[in-house]
Amino acid sequence: MESENIIIRKSTFDDCEIFTKWEQQDYIKEFLTINKERTYEEVVREFILREQELSNEQYTIILKNKQPAGRIYLSKISKEFDSMDITRIYIGEKEYLGKGYGRECMELLLNYCFNVLKMERVTLDHYTGNAAGALYLKLGFKYEGIMRNSAKKDNKYFDLHLMSMLREEYEKTI
Repeated sequence: MESENIIIRKSTFDDCEIFTKWEQQDYIKEFLTINKERTYEEVVREFILREQELSNEQYTIILKNKQPAGRIYLSKISKEFDSMDITRIYIGEKEYLGKGYGRECMELLLNYCFNVLKMERVTLDHYTGNAAGALYLKLGFKYEGIMRNSAKKDNKYFDLHLMSMLREEYEKTI
């Protein structure tokens, strides 16, 4: 997947080192269900497990200047139900925040989900207070509700806001 400023490519084992660095940063961990400092070994183990599942896809966001910028994890990709989940997406380098790369990534991803994978429904969720929720609304996602106490982090429970986009809603935005 490619746009004016970014390339989204399949993640490789070699990306685990940068994923480890990113996922140790507080501004990343704040909105992910990561309980502690994750070691390289933990990131590798998770990467390998996800790669074994046919219903998962992992991607790395690269800027056109070849710099890695973020991570994407798609899951629950169902050809039977034509649905899937954007489970994790983040810009990992703080210097790249607020430059529109997140929106550009989401636009590329939605094109991929609806036009390549031929999905009918794409879901995602986010923590209360995550600014990305406003972006998802602008892109055309609809709130479905709050999944109360559905995430646990540092022995505390958190609500997750469930959002979705249907094919017909996506087609109205393009």
